[in-house]
Amino acid sequence: MGNLNKEKAPGNLNDPRLPYSYCGRECGTIPADTTRRPFRWVSEIAYKNLHRIVSRGYDTTELVESGYGLADILFIDYQARIPLVEEAQMLNYVMILGLEDGLSSPAVIARTVAKGNSYLTQAAGASILAFGNAYGAYCTFGTMMKRALERIDKEGLPAAEAASQTVRENLNSPSLGISRLMLKDPAAKRMFARAENLGVAGRHIALMKEMTLAAQAQNSDPVDLDMLGAIGATMLDLGFTPESTWAIMAVTRAFACGAHWIETIETEPFTRLGETLTPKEDYVGIPDRKVPPVSERGGFSGSAVCKTPEEWKRSFVEKQKQRASGWAIVEEIEDVRKI
Repeated sequence: MGNLNKEKAPGNLNDPRLPYSYCGRECGTIPADTTRRPFRWVSEIAYKNLHRIVSRGYDTTELVESGYGLADILFIDYQARIPLVEEAQMLNYVMILGLEDGLSSPAVIARTVAKGNSYLTQAAGASILAFGNAYGAYCTFGTMMKRALERIDKEGLPAAEAASQTVRENLNSPSLGISRLMLKDPAAKRMFARAENLGVAGRHIALMKEMTLAAQAQNSDPVDLDMLGAIGATMLDLGFTPESTWAIMAVTRAFACGAHWIETIETEPFTRLGETLTPKEDYVGIPDRKVPPVSERGGFSGSAVCKTPEEWKRSFVEKQKQRASGWAIVEEIEDVRKI
C-alpha cells in the first residue's frame, strides 16, 4: 500500500481539476473486508461429492434405482417434491407432445446452423434462442394467467368476466394461447382432456376454457385453443412456474433439434463462407445506382436532423417506407409491469 509512483504524471493527468492526485494515488490491493462473510455460491437445489448426487435431499441414484423417471426428477428439481403418479404421467404427456414439431422454427434453425459444420450444442442452443413471444411464450402467457386469477381472487370478478377482460386486452397477442393454428388439430384439446381424466386439471385449465369461449365470442374468425395455451395452462396446474415451463419445454425441444442436426450432418453438404449466391431476381430494393465520387458526396447526402415537428413527421413517414430500417416496427409499452 502507499504511494509507489513518484514520477510526474504524463499528459493531462496533472490537471488540477481531477478529483484526486494521479501521482499520489494508492497502488496495490485493497485488504479483505473481515466484517462480513465472504461471497460464495450456494445452492438449495443440489450437491455432488465423490459418491453421490443429491437433488433436494434425494440421492438421485436411489431415485432411479427405485423406479422414478425423468418426469419425477423434474418435479423434485423444480418443486422439491415427489409428484403423484398422475402428475408425472401428465408431464410425460406434455413433454412428448412438445418434443417434436417437424420442421418448425427451432428445427430449421438447428439445421441451418448445422450447415456451417458446427457442434450439436451450438445448433441446439440456437434453436432454443428461437423461443420468443410468438413461439414458446410461456413466461408471457403465465403472467397473463396470473393477472386473470388475481381479478377473480382480489377483485371478486366471476371467472367468465375475468376471462372476457383478459381476452379483450390480449386478443391480438400471439401469446394468448388461442388462435387459428389448431382448428383442425385436436392435440391441444386432447391435452386438457387427458389432464381431466388423470384428475390433475385445476384453475388454470378451467380459466383457459373460459378464455377460449370468450375469444370465440369476441373474434369474427374461427379460433380455438392452441398448443401454447394447452401446455402453458397444464404446466401451471402441475405446479410449475412460467419460467420453469420455459426451461423444461426448451430443453425438451432441443432433444428433437439434436436429431435434426444429426440428419443434416449425415445427409447435407456443408456451406462454406461466401459459397451461397443470391440471384438479383430475389432483390426487390433500390435499383442499381452509380457510386458518386467522395468529392461530390454533398450532392447526394443529407442530414437526418429535423428542426420542426412537421418536418420530423414527414421524415418519419418516409423512413417507415424504407424496409429493413427498423422505423416500421411499432414498440409501445403502456405499462412497464407488463414486460
